[in-house]
Amino acid sequence: MMPILFVILVALVFEFINGFHDTANSIATVVGTKVLSPRQAIVLAAITNLFGALTGTAVASTVGQGLVDTHYVNNATVICGLMGGIVWNLVTWRLGLPSSSSHALIGGLIGAAVASAHTNWNVVIWAAPAPNKPWYAWGGLLYKVVIPMFSSPLLGFIAGCFLMVLLYLVVSRLKPRTVNLLFGRLQLLSAGYMGFSHGSNDAQKTMGIIALALFSATKSGGLDQMPAWLDFLRTPKFEIATWIKLICALTMAAGTAAGGWRIIRTLGHKVVRLQPIHGFAAETTAATVLLVAARLGMPVSTTHAISTSIMGVGMAKTPKALKWELVERIVWTWFLTLPATGTIAYVLVRASQGLGWTP
Repeated sequence: MMPILFVILVALVFEFINGFHDTANSIATVVGTKVLSPRQAIVLAAITNLFGALTGTAVASTVGQGLVDTHYVNNATVICGLMGGIVWNLVTWRLGLPSSSSHALIGGLIGAAVASAHTNWNVVIWAAPAPNKPWYAWGGLLYKVVIPMFSSPLLGFIAGCFLMVLLYLVVSRLKPRTVNLLFGRLQLLSAGYMGFSHGSNDAQKTMGIIALALFSATKSGGLDQMPAWLDFLRTPKFEIATWIKLICALTMAAGTAAGGWRIIRTLGHKVVRLQPIHGFAAETTAATVLLVAARLGMPVSTTHAISTSIMGVGMAKTPKALKWELVERIVWTWFLTLPATGTIAYVLVRASQGLGWTP
């Protein structure tokens, strides 16, 4: 019983770190435009994240059973996969770089699963085509992670730029003060929309990991001796229980309150100077990308969505408004996330096997 409780604890630690790492991205623009204070934005994010997290389980199902063969997953796999993501998130948070917690978690899970299968790469579900369905309804790493990893940032950039140009045309005859007042109010809606969409996609990833750990432990008989008052942990078939949704959403909200200011400062101030109209455009674009991806079961990155939307908005303003050196650092961090976290998790699992540790 203790090993599975430890797995859940580590998963919630990841979710807490995800809170001050990734949720900060979702509220960075509304803080950067000074429409809300950090404290007010955190409260808004916590409430909307909670509601968003309760709206579906497609992403959680993808992470929990659609990327690796669950027969090779044990407690050590999940713990080491989470640790790979935690280490990477802390390093990039310390540097103030908005890397992807989503891809950190996925990379860690894949690296740990490959190690648990003794470097058998067939443990990874690379592609799972579904006859008579469009490609975006297919499963596997290629269709649920790799293609969206490249297409969602591109879509965010193009859509953000297009929406910003459109808004410029609409408000071209209005006074700057009127524009700021109008979009200062509209940005409250777009910030709430962003928080809701973030919860519907990002909060589900750790839910999937916890459900995977409980499902694997139940199937292996690891929960057979559990006391009656912990019966709710038994998961004979893969599903996302309501208590998992609630505890993950609340943990993420607590993490947001704990220390997301470093990344808020990078996105809200350093990438491009934002006014309320820019924040509205960036949030609306990123939130739409996240919500559509969540409905399709694609665990895309909130970081990628909001960062590229801000870049697209900045490009519409003027290419000179972007800090290109910082953009380059952010992009390199994105590309390194999957291999870095996968490697960390792989090494941790192999080390645990060498020490004979099988929780």
